[in-house]
Amino acid sequence: MAGWAYLPRFVDKVRLHLAGKLAPEYQPNFCKGFDGAWLKAAGVDAEAFIEVVRNSITDGEVADWVSRNAAKSEAEKTAHREALLNHGKQDDPELRARLQMRKEESGLGHRDDIQTFVDYIDADEKRL
Repeated sequence: MAGWAYLPRFVDKVRLHLAGKLAPEYQPNFCKGFDGAWLKAAGVDAEAFIEVVRNSITDGEVADWVSRNAAKSEAEKTAHREALLNHGKQDDPELRARLQMRKEESGLGHRDDIQTFVDYIDADEKRL
């Protein structure tokens, strides 16, 4: 969506938030975590983005706004995508411990195939 791998998920989360239907476990990190990483990489203010989504009917309208207001190079978008997809694989003991903690909390601690936070989200949401 507008060249951003994470944008469709974030738009869906914003729409759920605006409708009062964002799952409770997602509330504490709304516009933080991966959401915040996208906002920072795109150079977009959270409240401004939420208003764009609130005032749009289609995802295409949001994508058009992002294309105009978060114009980043393909290299910048690729770097963000790679950082997102590999988050948790880094040689960072604190980050690895947090991933393991999340896995344990979700009953997925035994899953050695879950190596990143994207893997974890997919498994937690029953896609992996």
